[in-house]
Amino acid sequence: MNYHFRYQKILDVKENEKKKSTKAYEESVEQFTKVANKLYESLKKKEELTKLQQEKLTKGISVHEMKHYQQFVQNLEKTIEHYQQLVIFTRNNMNEKHAILMEKHMEVKKYEKMKEKEYKRFLDQEKKAERNLMDELSMNMYSFQRN
Repeated sequence: MNYHFRYQKILDVKENEKKKSTKAYEESVEQFTKVANKLYESLKKKEELTKLQQEKLTKGISVHEMKHYQQFVQNLEKTIEHYQQLVIFTRNNMNEKHAILMEKHMEVKKYEKMKEKEYKRFLDQEKKAERNLMDELSMNMYSFQRN
């Protein structure tokens, strides 16, 4: 007798949802990483520019060049602020996707556990039926031998 899990279709659907959630989470992690790297690059660029500006100040710099550096730093600060907001947004999105993934994972685990228990019951019933059959056969053999 073959075993068939009565909720197999539901389990398949839940596993499919979990796969989709995993993919969405991985994409959100990738997006977060990209944005975080851009933020890091912008901060690094600002740090290098500030260091260069300090070196030029010690050597001497024209007012025009100083204004140019200041404006560039201001634009860089706006870019940094933009990326900081994006990092916050993408981190929240990533956390939401992770929570959904954990929920889907737990749902799949519940159905897998149900399947495991049901399969164990099925095996126990099979063994019981086999024992009953063996008992019946031995009774028939005993009866047959007595006659």
